[in-house]
Amino acid sequence: MTMRAAKTALVFGVALFYTFVVFNNLTDYNSNYQFIRHVLVMDSTFSENRGMWRAITSPALHTAFYFTIIAWEIATMVLCWWGGIRLARSLQQDARVFRPAKNPAIAGLTLSLLMWLVAFLAVGGEWFLMWQSKTWNGQEAAFRMFTVVGIVLLFLVQPEDEGRT
Repeated sequence: MTMRAAKTALVFGVALFYTFVVFNNLTDYNSNYQFIRHVLVMDSTFSENRGMWRAITSPALHTAFYFTIIAWEIATMVLCWWGGIRLARSLQQDARVFRPAKNPAIAGLTLSLLMWLVAFLAVGGEWFLMWQSKTWNGQEAAFRMFTVVGIVLLFLVQPEDEGRT
């Protein structure tokens, strides 16, 4: 029972984190929009780097990127809350019931990992050379969140005993 409660609590923790992320992105839209804009414009990368042809200067595309990230975060948040609720409801059930209750949480955590890996580390970090920026570099935060969420996912998918644990 303790392991299941721990798994459930960690999923709820990730859901709460995403709730705050979505709240911040919606209530302080401009701060995070500026982050996205600066990364895409590549205005704080090394001067005269040969990758500047990748820069995107269109405000419409900046907005599209930002809306995509917010939608991704909302989907992740909803899946984690749904998964946490399903896990909480099945805590007392046997493993045959608890195991499939993990599915929405697994989907939400995977969506989160993909966001940090693809959107921030690969696209932002490598394609738009965010790693070169001292001001608009979110790679450390992205790696931190990828690691935290990855650990939660690895813990969650650990097999259940056939009885109640």
